[in-house]
Amino acid sequence: MMRSLCFPEVLFRYLLWGMQSQINSLHLDNSGAWRAMAIKVESNEALEIKTNLTRVTQQVDQLVQQYQRETGSVRLLAVSKTKPLSALEAAYAAGQRAFGENYVQEAVDKFHALAHLVDIEWHFIGPIQSNKSRLIAETMHWVHSIDREKIARRLSEQRPKDLPPLNVCIQVNISGEESKAGVALSDLNDMVALITELPNLRLRGLMAIPAPQKSHEAQCLVYEPLRQAFVELSKSDSMIDTLSIGMSGDLPAAIQSGSTMVRVGTAIFGERDYSAKA
Repeated sequence: MMRSLCFPEVLFRYLLWGMQSQINSLHLDNSGAWRAMAIKVESNEALEIKTNLTRVTQQVDQLVQQYQRETGSVRLLAVSKTKPLSALEAAYAAGQRAFGENYVQEAVDKFHALAHLVDIEWHFIGPIQSNKSRLIAETMHWVHSIDREKIARRLSEQRPKDLPPLNVCIQVNISGEESKAGVALSDLNDMVALITELPNLRLRGLMAIPAPQKSHEAQCLVYEPLRQAFVELSKSDSMIDTLSIGMSGDLPAAIQSGSTMVRVGTAIFGERDYSAKA
């Protein structure tokens, strides 16, 4: 038999229900506030990256004009190492398509996570260990850092047959630093001959990371032998069209010296957190 409720108990339950509704409403309001805050943070990040990307693109265009280079002859490679997916998506939404990565596992993870961006272009620009060459061969569109015969052969052998040849640049040690990777200019022709014979690699040009110099003139002086080598190679092979030199600290010298692809990261994405790298 159902028990009838007395007035005080009914009143108590009504008040309790009202309090719970207010608590739920407060929870929803706070949740909405957090969502709005998250959206605002994401929007701020995207806006900052878009602004930075526009600034860097304008700087490159101005330098191209200043040094009487052909309009559109210098591509921008956004170096996105250690950066979260949201940063890359923001740059992509702002029109950037070519991204450079230094760490193999991080590059592969981003390749898979952003596979829905069908026209994104992945460039591997870091040192290559032979035990990780397969991962690079299976995912990247470009490799800028070939400096050994073993790596070149492995990349060609491990490139999937259903993918086009891997675009590659030979890394050249133009400063003669023992701590830096890269072939010596005196050995460049041998490396060129090797790569052109490998069926699943397409030689596109040269890459270098020179030692820091104190002046624009000194930077250009270091780049000059590489520029000459690139010009000679491009005369013999129309597919060789890429001189990958120039970062934030030496963009003017690199573009004056014939760069066709500059690598910029911090000026686009902000300072890096190396503790977050894969």
